[in-house]
This record gives sequence, C-alpha cells and structure tokens, in this order.
Amino acid sequence: MTTAANPNIIALNKTGKQKAKPRVKFRPVYIALALWLIGVLGPYAWMFITSITPQEEMTQSAARIWPHHGNLKAYEYLFSNHKFIAYAINSAIVAVGTVIITTTFALLAGTVLSRYRFRGRKFVLFGTLILQLFPTVLMIVPLYIEMRTFGLLDTKQGLMIVYTAFSLSFSTWLMKGYVDQIPKEIEEAALIDGCSRFQTFLYVIVPLTKPGISAVATFSFIYSWNEFIYALTFTHSDVARTIPVGLRLFIGESSINWQYITAAGVLAAIPVLVGFMLAQRSLIAGLTAGAVKG
Repeated sequence: MTTAANPNIIALNKTGKQKAKPRVKFRPVYIALALWLIGVLGPYAWMFITSITPQEEMTQSAARIWPHHGNLKAYEYLFSNHKFIAYAINSAIVAVGTVIITTTFALLAGTVLSRYRFRGRKFVLFGTLILQLFPTVLMIVPLYIEMRTFGLLDTKQGLMIVYTAFSLSFSTWLMKGYVDQIPKEIEEAALIDGCSRFQTFLYVIVPLTKPGISAVATFSFIYSWNEFIYALTFTHSDVARTIPVGLRLFIGESSINWQYITAAGVLAAIPVLVGFMLAQRSLIAGLTAGAVKG
C-alpha cells in the first residue's frame, strides 16, 4: 500500500509544481507608466466625455464627470453640417497629397544622398537639417508673398507645397538613414543580372524601404492634418480651409460651444489614430533605422 501510494504523491507534487504560476512582482516603474498613460489618454477621454455632455450641464456649478443625459447630438450636427464635411474633405485631400509628394521626393533624395558622392553633398545634408531650426512663424510673411505672386493663396495645392517644404527635410534624413542599412551588394547583384539603375531602384530599394516609407508617410500625414497656422494664414474661404481652421466656427463672440468643438476634435483624431495603428510596426522600424551601426 505504501509503495503504491508514493508514486501518486510524487505525481501530485509534480503536477502542483507545474501548475504553480509565477508571481508578478510589483515594480515602481508600473506607477510611472500608469501616470504616463493617464496624462496621455486623459485629455482624449475628457474630450469625448465633453462631446456627449449637453451644453446646459456644462454650466451647472455641481457638474459631474459623466453627464446625466449624455447624447450624440453634436456628432449628428457635424455629420449634417456641409461646411464641416467640406473641411474634412479638404484636410484629407491636402494630407494625402502631401504624403504622396513628400514620400516620393524623400525616397529619391534619401537614395541619392546615401548612394552617391558628389560635390556639395554635405552642404545639402546640413542645409536640410538647418531648415528644422527656423520657427514656422518667421516664414509666414515670405511664404505669403510667394504664394500670392504665384496665385496659390486659398488653394489646396498651395497648402500641399508648404507642408511638403517643411516635412521634406526630416523625411529626407529619415529615408537616408534607412537606405544606408541596405547592403550595396544587393544592388550590385541586380546590376550584374541586367537591371538598370532605375530598375534596381524600383525593384530592390523601394521594396526594402517600405518601413521607412511608412514612417515618412505617417509623419507627413500627421503634420499636414493637424497644422493650423499656415492653413489659417493662407486660406480665407471654404474652398481650402481644413478642419483645424474650421473649428473656429464654434467659437462665438460671447460663448463657446464646447460640445461641438470636442466632438469635432474626436472625429479629427480618428484618422490619425487609425493610420498610426495600421503603420505602427513599420513606423517604429523606420524611426529606429540607422540608430544601431553594424
């Protein structure tokens, strides 16, 4: 009896050891991460709560965090507002156009600066980097004069050109760092197999730089979608106004309709959030390109 029971006891002990789950140790870094998440996501949560709170409840002295009679009237109003829909379409056209132009030129410039050695190469590299040091406010007057001269004021094409000019420098450096990580032997093998320079660029470099392209596209899209100063200065009608400028319509002389403003802010944040989630892996890979040598 004793001999027969011992194996069962041993098996139970072994099973118990296997089923035992490791304890999660508490670390102070978790508190820091929780506070960081509250600080980052808190404003968006508060913006959504405000968008469903009726205007009369906001003026109450004993207002609560969650509204008593929450509703989606602000979103219904925005979807039926032709001006807001026009602003959203303008923002989408300008952002997509900026992404296409910036990505194309950044890929071409990054490849040239990475693979070719020519006179003035360092000057071009540092020149594009220095452009990031100038405040955007200082460029409003000369850009306004140029756009007025070429008839680009109050046009979506003018906004595309301005946004491309300011996002192209960083995007070029980003693409150069990513092309630097591609071994030259791959291009040499393609040339030996009979590919031309353009075919090598099209069939070798472009597929291998997809993470960098995603990073550049995401960066330029977020910049052009959220930009306010240039869109306010260079547009004066609904033909080219974007969402950030259109939000001013909900600010009156004596009152501010917070429900409509926050609802528009929630809707404006959705495309950026969705785009970032879709390109998350490629964006991280592209931004870290060139960070480690070897």
